[in-house]
Amino acid sequence: MKSMLMSLVAAATLLAGCASTDTVTRNADVRGLSLATRGELLAQPATIVMAAAYDVRDVKVSVPRTLKVSEANVYFPLADVVWRGEPLGDRYLQVESMFDEALFRATGPMKSGRPAVVEVEVTRFHGVTEKTRYSVGGVYSLRFNLTVRDADTGLIIDGPRVVVADTKASGGAKALHEEQMGLTQRVVVVNRLAEVLRRELSVPVTDPMLLGAADTLGTAAVPAALR
Repeated sequence: MKSMLMSLVAAATLLAGCASTDTVTRNADVRGLSLATRGELLAQPATIVMAAAYDVRDVKVSVPRTLKVSEANVYFPLADVVWRGEPLGDRYLQVESMFDEALFRATGPMKSGRPAVVEVEVTRFHGVTEKTRYSVGGVYSLRFNLTVRDADTGLIIDGPRVVVADTKASGGAKALHEEQMGLTQRVVVVNRLAEVLRRELSVPVTDPMLLGAADTLGTAAVPAALR
């Protein structure tokens, strides 16, 4: 019994260690175990991983042209869109492209759950100007409305709700060093947006061994903290 339990716990630990925010956890089959062994498994601490909340079929990004853009090279322009991580051009399209890429990376692996369409409406995309970037640094202020709709009916499943994805913007020598290493402003922003979108479209799932036991025994056998 002890040998079997240790093997099962080791397997659960390995599964948890391999899990990432992109992992969809599958229930382990514990139906062949005795009730005593299942009870001992339920007593083990649960590992929490993140699993896709939806089967994402499509994504849509909107960057309203009513947002104010500034190209002023001051420390803090009074505008909704400030972006200097790419050559001068259509800032609306540049912002939309970054969100498209982040959504593709975040939702690409999401194939489990209710079929859904994810909609993003950008409300603020305030990067740093040249003056700020090459001196003190600052913050990328990234905010958007997130809405999830049923892919078949179009009815809203979640949202619309405001998501804040602010992240640090390096400055001075550190910013120059990051750029030399390929960590450009665009890379930093897309990485951050993908991370936040992945989190917002996922749900916490407990240790797969415990989930398997819960399916067999019913929720009454699962500690309240894990329900």
